[in-house]
Amino acid sequence: MTSLSAIRHLIIDMDGVLWHGDAPLPGLVEFFSFLRARGIRFVLATNNASQTPEQYVAKLGRMGVPVARDEILTSAQAAALYLAGIAPRGESVYTIGEAGVQQALTEQGFRVTGGDAPYVVVGMDRGLTWDKLAQATLNIRAGAMFIGTNPDVTLPTERGLTQGNGAVLAALQAATDVSPTIVGKPEPLMYRQAMARLGGAGADTAALGDRLETDILGAVRAGIPSIFVLSGVSRRGQLAGLAYQPDWVFENIADLTAHWQNQ
Repeated sequence: MTSLSAIRHLIIDMDGVLWHGDAPLPGLVEFFSFLRARGIRFVLATNNASQTPEQYVAKLGRMGVPVARDEILTSAQAAALYLAGIAPRGESVYTIGEAGVQQALTEQGFRVTGGDAPYVVVGMDRGLTWDKLAQATLNIRAGAMFIGTNPDVTLPTERGLTQGNGAVLAALQAATDVSPTIVGKPEPLMYRQAMARLGGAGADTAALGDRLETDILGAVRAGIPSIFVLSGVSRRGQLAGLAYQPDWVFENIADLTAHWQNQ
């Protein structure tokens, strides 16, 4: 097992690791102060596609943690980068999603439309309506490529666990008999994009997350060590009998910081 002291690059999940909704989790400011002091570079890689990088920068700033835009990587950005590799620039894309999805696709040169399109990209959308689902269903049934930013079926909030993007993907899959192409965790693509941005190697890069089936499995598939915190969705008891395991388990980022400081 790699020692915590050997980690120089960290890929960090946000929901359930840094906060629940708008409520920061204990030790947030101290955790980032520790990373900066140790010179540990990081990318905040979230499966939540609803917000733009600028919105995440502002949210962290309100919590007392200054970060740069290029330290944020959302599944919306990852999906737009993936699509840019297979679709012509300027192509029409139908989206279910919020500002994060729309901005990411526009920055990659795509035309976001509310009607017929050969590509459908689905991210979390708190303004989801029957009409949005209907148009996505019609497009997919007509042959549009179906892309999901992430498969998370739940989302931890200050109110508790609510439905996530995976629940919407499941509804569309049931209506179309078409499985989506998933870009976010646990697929390794987003981790590879983050590693390319950091310039790290597998031996000195680790992933930090709260979901065994996305954050930790994604790290395993990407070939990097993983740190599992119990402050979000998955529980310690789920580790029993699991085919893959995290390299470290901590209660939360405050617990992680306390252990890391001693190495």
